[in-house]
Amino acid sequence: MKNNSTKAFGLWSAVFLGIGSMVGAGIFVLLGEAGAIAGNLVWISFILGGIIALLSGYSLAKLAIAYPSRGGIVEYLVQCYGKGIFSGSLSVLFYLSAMVAIAMVAKTFGTYAAMMSIGVNNPLWANIYAVGVLLLFMLINLAGSSLIAKSENVIVIIKLSIIILFTVVVFFYINPALLSLKDAPPVMNVFSSVALTFFAFEGFRVITNTVEDMDNPDKTMLKAMMIAILFVMALYVAVTFAVFGNLPLAEIIKAQDYALAEAAKPAFGHIGFTIMAVAALISTASSINANLYAVTNVTYQMAKNGELPEVYQRNVWHSSEGLIVSTIILIAFVLFFDLTEIAAIGSISILFIHAFVHIGHLLKISETKASKVLIILAIVTITVAIILALNYTSKHIPNVGYFISGGFILAFMIEIGLRLITKRVITTQTHSGMFQHIEDEIKNFIGEK
Repeated sequence: MKNNSTKAFGLWSAVFLGIGSMVGAGIFVLLGEAGAIAGNLVWISFILGGIIALLSGYSLAKLAIAYPSRGGIVEYLVQCYGKGIFSGSLSVLFYLSAMVAIAMVAKTFGTYAAMMSIGVNNPLWANIYAVGVLLLFMLINLAGSSLIAKSENVIVIIKLSIIILFTVVVFFYINPALLSLKDAPPVMNVFSSVALTFFAFEGFRVITNTVEDMDNPDKTMLKAMMIAILFVMALYVAVTFAVFGNLPLAEIIKAQDYALAEAAKPAFGHIGFTIMAVAALISTASSINANLYAVTNVTYQMAKNGELPEVYQRNVWHSSEGLIVSTIILIAFVLFFDLTEIAAIGSISILFIHAFVHIGHLLKISETKASKVLIILAIVTITVAIILALNYTSKHIPNVGYFISGGFILAFMIEIGLRLITKRVITTQTHSGMFQHIEDEIKNFIGEK
């Protein structure tokens, strides 16, 4: 058995991975979009989104401790709902939704990189940069979890240093009149933007994928989850004050996709814009790194469970072929699909999966020893986030409900197809699952004798 001292993820490595996954494209893009709805009260929306994330993170951390598995949410679905088609379909939908989210982040990286290198947002160059960064982090992930943890620590420290320096300096240039409550929008607008601000935290789930590589997860997992989310919440609120205290709302809406970079101009001039654009590149790269690690573990777990073909499970260097197959799919998403609408639908689908996980958690609460009150609160708050997300998205994508239903049906069809093709049976992969497998083998052996 591997000694705990050789584990790749200690407390701070896990915290940095979670921060790296959360502070990605979300804060650079969603801040402007959420601000267009909630105005200078968007900081309240980030606090509400953070509270939802804390409750969901608590639920996932307790499940991770009870069922330690690289598969994270995929394993919890099987543990909570059994080995049937329902849990398998949700796992497939989760995988596809996570892939779309990573592809969207890669596309954002490509857009910023094209603007930095050639001065314009050229789709061809954006795609080249997006594919390049995916291939780079595929190689880093193939090198193994230790290098992932070390590289993520370095990336997170660099990007946080830039963002914190920006926030501290820009605070001295704040115009209090821009933060005045007399210019604040209706309070209901704050709630309408909660769905968007929650997406800026959604990467916290990646921390659960480290549990098998984590030193003393019983003590580390929940602590890492809470520290990462609370830190990111404080960072988002501070950044929001810095941006909305330096730019009128009209300018923030105009510069929606690069509001953070635009807010650096009053204090730093054009060089500030450039530095924040570089920070956006680093943040999106960090998010891709962290989420590719998670997807690798998800695909590996799904292959072990029998929900994906065995090709996803085969070892390559220090990772699995699942990483290579997933990267190929990601490149196809980047090159051949309009990701804007698909990403919105995928994000809401992930919210639904979170809700199903928390509902299933209630069935296993005697094993996880979690607080029933906190799990119920997680279910209620994530349900509210779903309703708000559907309400907001339906204004831009009128048939969003049908598209999400279509996604569930597609996942169901893929699950059925894989079962027919692979002929494999879904099994759990935690220690309890292994003991059950051994017990079944003994029964079969006795029966044959």
